[in-house]
Amino acid sequence: MVDVMLDFMLGPIRGIGDIYFEHQMIFNSIIVGAAFLKILLKTKKSKTANEA
Repeated sequence: MVDVMLDFMLGPIRGIGDIYFEHQMIFNSIIVGAAFLKILLKTKKSKTANEA
């Protein structure tokens, strides 16, 4: 029943969700890594700005 409702509401976008759920470990690792890199680079910039 829920599957039918999701197919009706999401339509062709449902395929994208299936791909995401199959490979979510890879996608989530990329997102967390990008956030960590952004935080790391931001702290380096603020340290160099404070030293100048």
